[in-house]
Amino acid sequence: MQSFPDFGSGSCFEEQRHEAKGKKKQNPINDLDLENWKSLTDIWTDSLWLIPSRDKSGAHTAEYHGNFVPQIPRQVIQRYTKRGDVVLDAFLGSGTTLIESQRCGRHGIGIELLSEVAHKATARIALEPNRHGIQNHVIIGDSSSPDIKGRIVEALERIGRDLVDLVMLHPPYHDIIKFSDSPDDLSNQATVAAFCEALGRVIENTTEKLRPGRFLIIVIGDKYADSAWIPLGFYVMQEALKREFILKSIVVKDMQGNRAKQNQEQLWRYRALLGGFYVFRHEYVFVLKKKA
Repeated sequence: MQSFPDFGSGSCFEEQRHEAKGKKKQNPINDLDLENWKSLTDIWTDSLWLIPSRDKSGAHTAEYHGNFVPQIPRQVIQRYTKRGDVVLDAFLGSGTTLIESQRCGRHGIGIELLSEVAHKATARIALEPNRHGIQNHVIIGDSSSPDIKGRIVEALERIGRDLVDLVMLHPPYHDIIKFSDSPDDLSNQATVAAFCEALGRVIENTTEKLRPGRFLIIVIGDKYADSAWIPLGFYVMQEALKREFILKSIVVKDMQGNRAKQNQEQLWRYRALLGGFYVFRHEYVFVLKKKA
């Protein structure tokens, strides 16, 4: 079991390495120097991620309830994109993914349902130094609505591209956290089935322009309901597999500092002992490849 250090330097790992002398062995989906692969100790390849603390460097913030640690998009951006590629995040939230893509020299497209959240994220992203001169475009809209496809195309045209190179999805974990009163909000779907159906539409809409052979990353956890474990993550994974994707990896990430359990550790332990269940300490990072 490997624990990973907190890299909070505020820059993309690949910028912290010196270019190797001579010709690098080229990888079609990233810029990693495979001639010196043993030196890539900051790139994680194990399927268990133990992250001791959230990166709070630069423009990152932990104030938005439900956002994910920047180390997740940082790792997948480096593994599955190249400099100048386009990263699309369909649940923008506080802007974590676009901050990381900007640091690493990738263009970003973010979609956010809630206008107030979108405006705050746009302002926060603008605080991050843009050393590579990349473009970010934030779309206020519903990722599950068919009209979002045309707006993605418009954003791509502004960047000067035809296709997206990586899609990141970190949706609500159904109704665990209520984000708004909007009926379009996935956290307000009446049932798990309705949630999965809506998220399936998000996958279709946001990956239509994903380049064949490139990657969809879904970050999600499970939930309890009526004293039963609901394998929400695997239901969502199946929604992707119904479409044009194959499963490449499942990463299990530990959950640190869950707000719902802060200062209630002993209470949750008691409840687990009483009810015969285990307390959630993990979520999934599903790595899916679009069929060529």
